Amino acid sequence: MAQPPRLSEIQLPWEKSVIYFVTLCVKDRRNVLANPDVFEVIQATIDQLRKWRVLAGVIMPDHSHWIVSPIGDRELSVGDFSEGFKRVLRKRLGSQPWEWQRGCFDRLLRSDDNLHSKWTYVQDNPVRHGLVQRSQDWPYYLDFINDERANL
Repeated sequence: MAQPPRLSEIQLPWEKSVIYFVTLCVKDRRNVLANPDVFEVIQATIDQLRKWRVLAGVIMPDHSHWIVSPIGDRELSVGDFSEGFKRVLRKRLGSQPWEWQRGCFDRLLRSDDNLHSKWTYVQDNPVRHGLVQRSQDWPYYLDFINDERANL
């Protein structure tokens, strides 16, 4: 499958934060991510990402959704986040019997309304997949949007 075309440069006013919605999938959609051990390592991995601010995320059994923003360099590619996250997580987990699917799915969020709709999507993902009745019951969920770490 061909890669979608990418913007040659980000077309947002300089005063506006660059925010992406990113999905990373496990190869063959194996159910290996949503467990306490991997979630703990994911949290530690996020703290090591120096070029990216993670605003929110939800860890599903076979994929993860992230809302992220580059720190300092607006032109930093989403591939940098994807590869950096996968590399650091692999290193911290050690040898695993699974792999990541190549690449990622990403969208540039161009407005506060778009951020809000993706935030709602991230929150409700476990409910849509029938894993819990209420989003707040899902334990593999990160919320930094309302935290001072977000600093948007």
